[in-house]
Amino acid sequence: MPIVLVRHGATLWSESGRHTGRTDLPLTELGIEQAQALAPLLKGFSPGPVLSSPLLRARKTAELAGFGDRITLDPDLLEWNYGDYEGLTTAEIRKNRPGWDLFTDGAPGGESPAQAFDRANRIAERLRRAPSDALVFAHGHILRLLVAAWLGLPPERARHFALKTATLTLLGSEHEWPALLAMNSLSGPAH
Repeated sequence: MPIVLVRHGATLWSESGRHTGRTDLPLTELGIEQAQALAPLLKGFSPGPVLSSPLLRARKTAELAGFGDRITLDPDLLEWNYGDYEGLTTAEIRKNRPGWDLFTDGAPGGESPAQAFDRANRIAERLRRAPSDALVFAHGHILRLLVAAWLGLPPERARHFALKTATLTLLGSEHEWPALLAMNSLSGPAH
């Protein structure tokens, strides 16, 4: 039973490395093309639940990939709330806060790692209880936390899972153990 995670297509801020939490940016032309390219990869995949972040970039990716009429919006899939760091790059943040790491330090005025990871754990639990395959459209950092939660890892380990825009990450099991089956894939899930 694969769980297919899809990071949204490119936005102006994702292309420039800016932390994009709750700012509701549209997809760029590249992001639209990336999202449309997902449709043939997911053709024939018939998931049970199709979940999406309420933010436009995730919803539009789901729509262009052919699942817009099936999505259930889930606020737990919102991107990490970057608070005071919204719109900044990691390099800009580290000028004032050397050594800063989102997965251990969080964001002032936004979410702590524990708060964001609580949401990821709630999603993982719902997906474990899903009676069939599932498809999830969301954002880079919350999906990284979801991978860690699925695998039973602590939130700081999520920093090791880099997700490219408009790619597929597959979660499942191997001999009854939670497993990461594929990451940043441009191949469709097995049907």
